[in-house]
Amino acid sequence: MTYNRETIIEKNATLSFEFERYMLEHPAILERIPSGAEVVLLPNDDPELYRLNLEAAQTADKVGPVVYVEIEALAPARSRLVKPRLTTRPALRPVAA
Repeated sequence: MTYNRETIIEKNATLSFEFERYMLEHPAILERIPSGAEVVLLPNDDPELYRLNLEAAQTADKVGPVVYVEIEALAPARSRLVKPRLTTRPALRPVAA
């Protein structure tokens, strides 16, 4: 499959967002990324994007070190809502939990 520019941007934005969340949950990983490093995300479950990101990193002018992050897969997105309920008349004030 060949991705268009918008698809590549969308997929990389999702990976970047998720990697940022991962770093917030696992701050020790930041110690392994040199200051000023270019981080290249390589999704193993998406061979086309893996190839495109790797090629882009290899042909780019590099100013500093490069760190490759191989990602096995993205887990399915989950909602974090707690007990949502549908109503035709909302409460006038929040209901105590």
